[in-house]
Amino acid sequence: MPPVTRRAVLIGGAAATLSAAATGTPAAAARSWDVIVVGAGVFGAWTAHHLLAAGRRVLLVDGEGPAHARASSGGESRLTRGAYGSDLVYTRLAMDSLPQWQSLSDAAGLPVFHPAGILFFFPQREAFLEETMRVHRALRLPTELLDRPALVRRFPQLDFGDVEAGLLEPGFGILMARRAVQTLVDRFVRAGGTYRRAAVAPPRRSEANMVETLDGERLAADRIVFACGPWLGRLFPELLGPRIFPTRQEVFFFAPPPGDDRFQPARLPGWADYNGGDIYYGMPDVENRGFKIAHDRHGPPIDPDEGDRTPSPQALADARAYMERRFPAMRGRPLNEARVCQYENSSNGDLLIDFHPEKPGLLLVGAGSGHGFKHGPAVGRYAADLLLGRPARPEPRFSLATKDVHQARAVH
Repeated sequence: MPPVTRRAVLIGGAAATLSAAATGTPAAAARSWDVIVVGAGVFGAWTAHHLLAAGRRVLLVDGEGPAHARASSGGESRLTRGAYGSDLVYTRLAMDSLPQWQSLSDAAGLPVFHPAGILFFFPQREAFLEETMRVHRALRLPTELLDRPALVRRFPQLDFGDVEAGLLEPGFGILMARRAVQTLVDRFVRAGGTYRRAAVAPPRRSEANMVETLDGERLAADRIVFACGPWLGRLFPELLGPRIFPTRQEVFFFAPPPGDDRFQPARLPGWADYNGGDIYYGMPDVENRGFKIAHDRHGPPIDPDEGDRTPSPQALADARAYMERRFPAMRGRPLNEARVCQYENSSNGDLLIDFHPEKPGLLLVGAGSGHGFKHGPAVGRYAADLLLGRPARPEPRFSLATKDVHQARAVH
């Protein structure tokens, strides 16, 4: 990773910065907010939302805009699901987040959430499936366990020849990622929050409760949140540089056959193929964008600002080969578009929501690790509760102490 200078743009790349002259704010710090949230992605936006709802004066800052093209919260769509094997922590986060996504979708002009359901399928009845069903039954979720004949009958679009079992989560579905974050920030501002587009410099060692923009404006608050996705390691190079691993991930959208409604959300849910840990996932033709497919495997490291975003021929070939085997009617279908985004992985896949060890008023939120978007509402509430000192037992797995410098992903 290249060294960071104070002139480097760290929140979303080159962007218009906010000048002191433009706002009438002197270069010296002005304490006008209770909390400043840096990063208007899904974690930052929901944290700002919950803090504002709690009556705090909140400033939300981002260098390139909510869910911009290189943000981990950008792009078209995400799955939301509660299947995490025996991992009750993330199942509960997904459950707590779902009604908040539904509420945001109900208030939006266009849908944020499509309740298409989520289908997982497996070559055999493995532990992840069995443990997921046990957890979901205990939580009284309407998840269905399906054998191969049931899968073939209900979803004839797929070739289940090497599949033994599946599970269907009818209550979950698909989130429109960019639209969701932009809608949330718009509602935050309409409700009295303040949003600014400003590029932020790395915090100085000697200062707490302070944010400085690249043009020298200093903004102060009682509490600061940094929710900056793959840029967290650059803002805190010694602390998080070795513990946040941005990786290049490629997704593809293919055109379904004309007039064929089998690939519409009404007939095909979001899905994930758990083939011995080599996971492909995808979505139906949501809002006529195309049939989405991706490989849930950590790609090579990527620089979130300078990394090449050109899709690779090999990844496209792999995605097409998988798609044509599993979805025979998609054989030979043209590519609509491709996108290179990133995961920002922790060492083990757990989220990071913890205070800076040397700055007690500064909260670090990130390490979505490819599965974090769906949890945005619950993460924001948890982060807000930590900042407000509400009586809640911190989740040890979200602590900085559990984040190692070597990757050993345990959460899928």
